Amino acid sequence: MRKLLPLTAIGLALAAPVQAADWDYKDIADALHSVMEADRTVYTKLIINRLQNQEKVIKASEHWKDEKALVLPAQMFRYGSEAVAEKGAKFSYSLLSLWPVNKQNNAKTAVEKEGLQAVLKGDPYYKTEILGGKKYFTAVYPDKAVAKACISCHNDHKDSPRNDFKMGDVMGGVVLRLPMN
Repeated sequence: MRKLLPLTAIGLALAAPVQAADWDYKDIADALHSVMEADRTVYTKLIINRLQNQEKVIKASEHWKDEKALVLPAQMFRYGSEAVAEKGAKFSYSLLSLWPVNKQNNAKTAVEKEGLQAVLKGDPYYKTEILGGKKYFTAVYPDKAVAKACISCHNDHKDSPRNDFKMGDVMGGVVLRLPMN
């Protein structure tokens, strides 16, 4: 009997059990990213864009605690990634850019740099890499401007190295790593 892949481990709710043999690293990375992208888009459109840009009742700020503001979508994403790591997940993810407002979100590895260049065309990028002696399946997905809030935040930020983003532009990439056996 084949081992079943625990669905809770990848955050999916499917009607039928999925056999582990039916999933490869790309499938798992794509599924994880689908959940991440949906959550990030919903938060950006329904919370940030609506409350800040449309109804103008509260702003989003990188200094959200001091300013009693909303957490920026990029910060929400990072906090989620940190929470997943604290739980001991066997995968990691981050939001990086060729034009990061926060310099810590710059590409560091060759695969991250290649991936961020590749996703500018709008398609995911997949590659294996060795980090710290361990082999990883690394996927980079385009992170696009989905709301006016994305564009105004990046284009108007004093530390932004780019200020000409438009709706639908790739602003960066989600880098997801899965350890390989």
